[in-house]
Amino acid sequence: MKYLDEFRNPELAQRLFDEIRSVTTRPWAIMEVCGGQTHSIIRNGIDQLLPVEIELIHGPGCPVCVTPLELIDKALAIASRPTVIFCSFGDMLRVPGSTKDLFRVKSEGNDVRIVYSPLDAVKLAQANPTREVVFFGIGFETTAPANALAVHQAKRLGLRNFSMLVSHVLVPPAITAILESPTNRVQAFLAAGHVCSVMGTWEYEPLVERYRVPIVVTGFEPLDVLEGIRRTVLQLERGEAQLENAYTRAVNRAGNLPAQQMLADVFEVTDRGWRGIGVIPNSGWRLRDVYRDFDAETRFAVQNIHTEESALCHSGEVLRGLLKPNQCPAFGKECTPRTPLGATMVSSEGACAAYYQYGRFAQSEDGAVL
Repeated sequence: MKYLDEFRNPELAQRLFDEIRSVTTRPWAIMEVCGGQTHSIIRNGIDQLLPVEIELIHGPGCPVCVTPLELIDKALAIASRPTVIFCSFGDMLRVPGSTKDLFRVKSEGNDVRIVYSPLDAVKLAQANPTREVVFFGIGFETTAPANALAVHQAKRLGLRNFSMLVSHVLVPPAITAILESPTNRVQAFLAAGHVCSVMGTWEYEPLVERYRVPIVVTGFEPLDVLEGIRRTVLQLERGEAQLENAYTRAVNRAGNLPAQQMLADVFEVTDRGWRGIGVIPNSGWRLRDVYRDFDAETRFAVQNIHTEESALCHSGEVLRGLLKPNQCPAFGKECTPRTPLGATMVSSEGACAAYYQYGRFAQSEDGAVL
């Protein structure tokens, strides 16, 4: 398939590995920000084939994984109401709250539905005027335009029975928080191509200039990731710090301007809590005042729900790049895809899910993954 097979060519991959080995002279720690890139790395064994000097750190790049536990509990509280049709993408249904997940709420007789677009939820609201239809709007900048469009459309149609539980987070503030953390080890970043396809690359220019850190925008296929690593290592070895776009087939500097205009119309920037990390200033979106009637958190008065994470789950350290998933004592024991303690084990982009799915259950004494 175009843009798939040619970016999985093993001969080209070998050339990239050879070049990376030839230029690497020192230890380097590189963080991939996107969970899709993490799965590509683990699925294809890229981290195992790189020089031992290069460490890939898995960042907080899974939107399901960074959704705060208290917001999951708010979703559960709303979905449990008999008048509500609660809509979500499928990857949220198995994310554990404090006591259960959305699948359990559905099994208890409540109306929880998987949809493939937020506009499907708008149509449900039109078709069910006596029911409250709530869409769980999570994600990075990638999914935000479609969610903004759904709210915009609901307002245009005058729908009073549609609302959205919003948990949108932004990548640049998260990178800033990582770089300013006293425990930071990250020396360069692989930025997520799908986020930049919406927002462009210009947002990363101040980060490169302020923190003198290389950032390379790249895609998700094996050759995409390897090319991003190659460019990053070259910069690190030369003592350079630049923003590079290695995903030009989908990304440009300006981004998708109509999508950005829709976002600016519907959302405004706010402080946002990240699961396992805490509140990052100006790192999320909320509905602007003109659309505040569509805010499910306010409509159903669930603002005061507060929760505590499981003491056994170390997903917060995983999301901050402080632990590899298989270094968590609960990994593969108390925490499995059937009995998850955190979202990182059940999300399709979660680092713990990748390690479990591809058999990364232990590390040798020298740190090599087995």
